[in-house]
Amino acid sequence: MIARLRRLRAFLDLIRLAGLAIAGHWVWLLIFLPLLWLAARAVEKLISPSGPFTDVNAQIGLMGIPMAVLAIILGLRIIAGEMDGRSLEIAYTVPGGCQRVWWAKLAASAVILVAAEVLLALVAYFVFVKFPPVALYGAFQGAIFYLVLSMAFATLFRSEVAGAMVTVAVLIFDLLILGNNDIRASPFWNPLAVQSADPAAVLAMTVQNRIGIPIFIALVVGLAFMRANRRERMLGG
Repeated sequence: MIARLRRLRAFLDLIRLAGLAIAGHWVWLLIFLPLLWLAARAVEKLISPSGPFTDVNAQIGLMGIPMAVLAIILGLRIIAGEMDGRSLEIAYTVPGGCQRVWWAKLAASAVILVAAEVLLALVAYFVFVKFPPVALYGAFQGAIFYLVLSMAFATLFRSEVAGAMVTVAVLIFDLLILGNNDIRASPFWNPLAVQSADPAAVLAMTVQNRIGIPIFIALVVGLAFMRANRRERMLGG
């Protein structure tokens, strides 16, 4: 029992240190950053009222977009941040491989996203509109998708700026094209927004999305780590 508690404490310390490596001592402020989006939506509602928010647009319109932006910021810092901070070579000296560093940062980023979503969900639920729990997973899945995508692009181009530009372009395409057409390939796909009245078809699309997107996320993580493990190329000019 004591050994398990020690391992748990060591894991929590690792997550804390990984969070500090990503965003410094003000990392806790990132949890509150998405609330600025809700504040902007509230002001928009007061200026130009266009009908109440619904449980359909709660997943993306209230929670998904700010969480995706936060996820992109975190993802850019996981590997490319080491390059900009001139500490990437140190990561390669970690016992057990540099993957331990990346996994710790991914876990810390996921914890930050969970905490941010809890705050977003509470404010959105009690201030804007009541929504079903399925919206919480949909928003979180999209955030994790853009977390690993921004990490991968920043690693591929060896630049946080280039990675951010490409990832934001994918996000815009996702929101404007995939999301508006209810295409289940979107990480933010929402079963509540499907116009089909056939519950079996909606269930099938939901299963395909909820399984396909995590598989794609795992593939992107693997490719990003493979790229990061090419030490000579990553450290080269």
